[in-house]
Amino acid sequence: MLEVCLDTPEGLAIAAGHGAGRIELCSALGLGGLTPSAGMMALAAEAPVPVYALIRPRNGDFVFSESDERVMHRDIEAAARAGLAGVVIGASLEDGRLDGAMLRRLKATAGSLGTTLHRAFDLVPDVAEAIDMAVDIGFERILTSGQARSAHEGVVCLAQCVLHAAGRISIMPGCGIHAGNVGTILKMTGVREVHASCRSGRAPRSEMHAAFGFSHDDAETDGEKVAALSQNMERSCAGPVEGKGLS
Repeated sequence: MLEVCLDTPEGLAIAAGHGAGRIELCSALGLGGLTPSAGMMALAAEAPVPVYALIRPRNGDFVFSESDERVMHRDIEAAARAGLAGVVIGASLEDGRLDGAMLRRLKATAGSLGTTLHRAFDLVPDVAEAIDMAVDIGFERILTSGQARSAHEGVVCLAQCVLHAAGRISIMPGCGIHAGNVGTILKMTGVREVHASCRSGRAPRSEMHAAFGFSHDDAETDGEKVAALSQNMERSCAGPVEGKGLS
């Protein structure tokens, strides 16, 4: 399963048409991704593959206030009304541990929607504890770079996460994954799904807009990158993972 994250209407058609099996819908990928608009959610519901909306009300850390949480509940409800397949959520305590109480409340609002735990997981001090909590709350999967700057750098941690998860929850590597390294990541970790942006930079549509600061990180989903990544995943076979689990 290849999940592609994107933030434009054009990207929806490109990803779905070139091999993405699922889409993470965002806005502002240049900020790491924020909650998409209600209009984007409604449009994405027409896609031929499942779409999960990222629920992140602002950039910055994942320590959310009461007001932030109220917004997230409303956005989860909007995703459900739009007919999306699921949501991507996460929340941290000041010490980096998952905010289990808030996550349980958000999960309750999500109801029958699918749920992915986002990369707030990469900040936790105890990975095994966080995996067990995610399982207990009822998440389907955890999106993680293996607590490294890229999934390729975090491959050892990812393999340990898969071992500790023991089939109770899916571990989905993300960050810096492309056609050239996905085979290695699959074989070294035993994962069965990956997350990637598959974007390419492009010239600003308007130099004037860029000069005034209205345009940043001008990039779009690249169909050739999606197709190449999808094809290389199909060619690769995840082998057995050796090593110790997480203590």
